[in-house]
Amino acid sequence: MLVVMGLLGAAVLIALIVTLGHANRQRDRALELQAHSYDVMILARTLSGTIARSEASLGRYVISGDKQLGQLYFDEWLLAGTQIDRLDQITNDNPEQQPRVDRLRAAYDARGRELSLTALNTRYGKNGQALARYYQGRKAPTLIEINTTLDTLIARERALLDDRTAAALGSVERSSWVAGVLAIFGVLIVLGAILLGWFTIRAVGERATALADAELERERADELTTAVAAATAELRVQEAKLRQIQKMEAVGQLTGGIAHDFNNMLAVVLGGLELARRNLASDPASVRRHIDSATEGANRAAALTRRLLAFSREDSLKAETIDAAALVSGMSDLLDRTLGDAITVIVRDDAAGGCVRADRVQLENAVLNLAVNARDAMNGRGTLTVATGTTTLAAEQVGRCAAGDYVTIIVGDDGCGMAPDVAERVFEPFFTTKEVGKGTGLGLSQIFALVQQLHGEVGIVSAPGKGTTVTLYLPRAAELAAMPLPTVPIAMVEPSAAPTMPETLQILVVEDDPRVLAATTGALEEIGHHPIACDDPLAAPALLAANPGIGLIISDVLMPRQTGPEMIAALSPLYPHVAVLFVTGFAGEVNVAQFGGHEVLRKPFTLNGLERAVMTAMATERRETNHPIAAE
Repeated sequence: MLVVMGLLGAAVLIALIVTLGHANRQRDRALELQAHSYDVMILARTLSGTIARSEASLGRYVISGDKQLGQLYFDEWLLAGTQIDRLDQITNDNPEQQPRVDRLRAAYDARGRELSLTALNTRYGKNGQALARYYQGRKAPTLIEINTTLDTLIARERALLDDRTAAALGSVERSSWVAGVLAIFGVLIVLGAILLGWFTIRAVGERATALADAELERERADELTTAVAAATAELRVQEAKLRQIQKMEAVGQLTGGIAHDFNNMLAVVLGGLELARRNLASDPASVRRHIDSATEGANRAAALTRRLLAFSREDSLKAETIDAAALVSGMSDLLDRTLGDAITVIVRDDAAGGCVRADRVQLENAVLNLAVNARDAMNGRGTLTVATGTTTLAAEQVGRCAAGDYVTIIVGDDGCGMAPDVAERVFEPFFTTKEVGKGTGLGLSQIFALVQQLHGEVGIVSAPGKGTTVTLYLPRAAELAAMPLPTVPIAMVEPSAAPTMPETLQILVVEDDPRVLAATTGALEEIGHHPIACDDPLAAPALLAANPGIGLIISDVLMPRQTGPEMIAALSPLYPHVAVLFVTGFAGEVNVAQFGGHEVLRKPFTLNGLERAVMTAMATERRETNHPIAAE
């Protein structure tokens, strides 16, 4: 019996070994076939992505004309061809997939010829034809054939993978059944071996199932990742196109508005001067009238230039601490006179002494512009509310504002209001809801630029028939020291008495533009001074040394070789007794602090303005010295 039981035990052991070996071989074969199917599906997905990237690169090449993008399209398309070759190799063992690969290669070749025509049109500058061909090609049968073939190939490979997985599971189940039977026969011989064999086979089955499930989940994750990446790339391309279109639209609107307004003003100037020239001998009164008309046109052009500089944030601000409530209260008389008796102005102060750092004149102009717009919206009759207050905002609660305390200036009316699509565009330059000739469209854009320059934000609430409320959010500054508040707006204060003009001065005029230099020296001669012209700031020290009687330097700010503030900074230690007057129409990158407290005269200027600026500059306190050598 012991021999028989030993033989039976050996037979059971041999049968178990044979069964497990067969199961392992079946499992390894199933895993190999699964890996092969995954390779086919991954390669097909990669090929789809390569073709999509190639066509996207071609689209960007058509739009931009960048040859690097064209090369990228060509490289990606060649890579797709090599991937088709690889797909042909790994599906060679499956006759069912070969016809699909052949159709895919034919569609790829046909699609390549279509895209090559688009690329050639772009290469030879036919961008319009290339763009039309590109968008038409997005619905081409060849592209549909490629995508359909790839989807069919992947679907068939996935079905084959499912069959192979089921076969592997069936093999494991059959092996488990045989092992169970053998375990029953050998339970009296070697209970421990049967239990060990049973646990081993069960573990093998669970492992195979887990591997199959894990592979399926990984495939789903890869598909989702690929889809998200493709959608993201397409969204970025569309966003880039939209931004470019918006930029071109804004530039076109800006240049068109500038050209329109400047042509109108130049027509007035040129027409007035031409009429004055014709009537110079025959009708002196008419000459004066035409010159006045030309002067008015030039002044309007200068005002438009100042608005453009403020809009572009290149016009420097003279910041000071301002009590918002006092500023609005001081403007009440000005608002009453400007808006007329039919407008009821209500001024409300909820700011509790809130102060801001801003340019007083520009801030007053902003409030006045908002009030005038409100009057026009009410057709000259209604109620205007101007209120000040304080608030605390979270980051980006209004626009892109930073978190912190803000002072608000609210201008509200009960006029006609605006539709949402109009309210979204009111801060665009040269966009206006007024009739032709009644508005330049720069008022609100200038206010927007000013508030942005002060690191604040603008909010607008409007609806048709319910009026409009515009709120300026300005960062709150430290409180003012106790002092008497002004009772009248700055725009209404009477000018102080002009300084006494000294006797004839020797004035060094530093200006790189010969026409402006000639005009400035002529104007100085007209008001009784002796100008010395200098067209290069680096030549100014020599002229000062050669003319010790110079008492004033009039200098442009932006010059090619050296800026005016840089020249004065180098000359001031040697000539502290010489007064300085800066003349500029565009300060550029120069900061107000770099003017060193010297008087600044804005271009264009009149003779009276120049004369007053010279007197003010000469009245500025400075150190006295007899000669530059003594100062040195």
